[in-house]
Amino acid sequence: MHISAGPSSNYWQPVSTVDSTNVYYWLNWRVLLCAIWVLSSMIIASFLIWKFEGRIEREEMDASSPESYSTLYMDQLWRPCLKEIHPAWLLVFRLIAFVILLTFLIINVIMDGGAIFYYYTQWTFMLVTIYFLLGSVLSIYGCHKYLNEVNGDNIGVRRRSDAEHGTYTAPMNSENANVHDMIKQSDVPEKLYKKETPGFWGNSFQIIFQTSAGAVLLTDCVFWLIIFPFLAIKDYNLNFVLIGMHSVNAIFLLGDTALNSLSFPWFRIAYFLLWTAIYVLFQWMIHACVNIWWPYPFLDLSSTFAPIWYLIVALMHIPCYAAFLLFIKMKRVLLSRWFPETYLSTM
Repeated sequence: MHISAGPSSNYWQPVSTVDSTNVYYWLNWRVLLCAIWVLSSMIIASFLIWKFEGRIEREEMDASSPESYSTLYMDQLWRPCLKEIHPAWLLVFRLIAFVILLTFLIINVIMDGGAIFYYYTQWTFMLVTIYFLLGSVLSIYGCHKYLNEVNGDNIGVRRRSDAEHGTYTAPMNSENANVHDMIKQSDVPEKLYKKETPGFWGNSFQIIFQTSAGAVLLTDCVFWLIIFPFLAIKDYNLNFVLIGMHSVNAIFLLGDTALNSLSFPWFRIAYFLLWTAIYVLFQWMIHACVNIWWPYPFLDLSSTFAPIWYLIVALMHIPCYAAFLLFIKMKRVLLSRWFPETYLSTM
């Protein structure tokens, strides 16, 4: 396998010298080991989802169960982690991120065509773009809900103030009970609003967030630590779009993580594993039918070192996911120390 990059192409394309449509390409010990690595990760991921996602669903259905780190509430999807930050700021950030990411993606398609989605980078970049699109929609809903809560609190405050100064005329008879209930509702602590659990889109948003977190770090680490040295050897010139596709996604996702209130349960590394496994199986199915180049050199099963490469990339999922988890834990520790009165902990 060697790397070639023509002047009209912005992406390097490894050229395979072995026919992947030949049955003997797949019937060997290298493919067997690589298949074991991929299927093992899918089995582990499926077990984690079966064990822990089911437990969360039971906790959400049982209102009396104690809150856990894995429990997700609707307002965590749109409320910033600090009370003094208005939800509109998170909305603005997500809208800007979505527009910039979508612009990069459109430019990428115009320059290189639909073939860019042959790469794991574009799969992940598109997933992050979807995350910010869905996040913007949820933030719009959250801002509307937040304004309604603020207006409701202001009405309750005015009624209590009028009652204290004797300018409030209470309704007669049975209406007294209704007014009393309305005033009591305005005194409900903010934390009670968090009991609303998200539906399908809310849970999907959380899963996309955690899948993107690991996939973005994996994509950027593989590119800058493994692929970039190959490009440097071949004197391949990196353009602005290529650099942006392997950096701006991580920047925006880390920025959103610093602002949002989303939890980060460790077991959802399962979706990250499935995301990569699905991509690998997608590549295998294509190459079993069509003899074309592999998007990444280490995916080529004809190499003697293919099982080692597959194992290394599989193991890289752990530190990539752990690095993002560490970033969130550091955020919690620092913000709870610097803003102990206003930090909204998700623990």
